[in-house]
Amino acid sequence: GGRPELINIMARAGIAAGVDGIFMETHFDPSIAKSDGANMLPLDRLEKLLINLTTLRSTVNHLQS
Repeated sequence: GGRPELINIMARAGIAAGVDGIFMETHFDPSIAKSDGANMLPLDRLEKLLINLTTLRSTVNHLQS
C-alpha cells in the first residue's frame, strides 16, 4: 500500500529543496487502477497541486536570486 496523503508534502519538500522534477502517478479513480492505485494521486487533485508547486518554485527562485 502507498501513502497518497503524503504526495503534497513530499512534492513541496522536493521543490523547497530545489529538485528539478517531480514524478507522480495519477488516475481518475485510483481504486480501479490496474496497478499502483494505492500510490496514486486522484486526477481531480492534480491541477491544484501543480499550481501550488509552481507558486512555491517561483518563491524559492525569487529567494535564491
